[in-house]
Amino acid sequence: MVKWRIPVLQGGECVKAHLPSNLPAGAKAPKVGWCAHLDTVDAGLSPEIHPQVIRGYQGGDICLNKEKDLWMRVKEHPEVERYVGDDLVVTDGTSVLGADNKSAVANIMTALHIIQDEARPHGDIYVAFVPDEEIGLCGAKKIDFSKFPVDFAYTIDSCELGEIVWQTFNAGSARLDIQGVTAHPMSSKGVLVNPILAAHDFIGMLERTETPECTAGTEGFVWVNGISGGPSKCSVSMKIRDHNLEGYKAKKALIAAAAEYLKTRYPRAKIALAFEDVYGNIADAIKPENRACVDLLEEAMGLEGVKPINLAMRGGTDGSFISTQGIPTPNYFTGAHNFHSSCEFMPMGSWLKSLAVTLRLVALTAGGR
Repeated sequence: MVKWRIPVLQGGECVKAHLPSNLPAGAKAPKVGWCAHLDTVDAGLSPEIHPQVIRGYQGGDICLNKEKDLWMRVKEHPEVERYVGDDLVVTDGTSVLGADNKSAVANIMTALHIIQDEARPHGDIYVAFVPDEEIGLCGAKKIDFSKFPVDFAYTIDSCELGEIVWQTFNAGSARLDIQGVTAHPMSSKGVLVNPILAAHDFIGMLERTETPECTAGTEGFVWVNGISGGPSKCSVSMKIRDHNLEGYKAKKALIAAAAEYLKTRYPRAKIALAFEDVYGNIADAIKPENRACVDLLEEAMGLEGVKPINLAMRGGTDGSFISTQGIPTPNYFTGAHNFHSSCEFMPMGSWLKSLAVTLRLVALTAGGR
């Protein structure tokens, strides 16, 4: 059982804690933070999670729920057979598992328990547990950074064994609101301004090949992910993503230019466009002078026999926001697979490796091995 013996500070909706350094007086070590999110995604499945453990998985399809005849099929998830012989934590087929991101909370708390119980040397360690990562990193934006005064930090929120993420999207959203002019069809010529057709024209001006279904890797996109309207008003919502900051700005500029053209084409309509920057690319915050956070992570993995897999994530982590605050925050693996799915599963061997990396990072940042 993990014992919480650290003074807990409450700030906004985040829980923060500080474990003071136990190094000899005068010893220098960076102040290091760990961040994990408390929320579990709403994937349209059951909100009740009933995990189960498959001891010594022998391969083949896994029956998740005998009563409802729900299975995880190897044909659909061949990755599961890489873990023959391992213990797997799985769902009951009706919900996500919630390893995203409860596994990271367990990782951090277990590491803190071991560090204190075994009196391991460590520098100043700060922890932040935040809500609402799944809806736009809202929890990370509530962190009181005066109580999280770290030189660099880590999130533990990626997938399979070995994954490192320090390249993420620059992310934002846009909303276009169009107010047209209503008129009865019998006398609408020269009067009616149809906001739905105006929205259609606007969408047609966007780059059709730069959408989620047409891009991969580090290619960015504009995703028109919502449209609602009627005879008088119509709104279009969009998500904007690009690993390259200049590419991100160019996509915003294209949207703005399309909105301006729409005003020219429909001068009697009232058209308003609003942008919101959601998070940035961690890579933009990592410079030669502060790259130690990545180098230490790769060293820790090597010492634990884990081959680093550098992943340019088509998404973001809490570190994508924290890094914009001058705190470089790379991310490393939990070990789980199939996040946001009823077939989410956690190989315990991978989770234990993630925990070992956390403990190794504590040792390395304290000047040990």
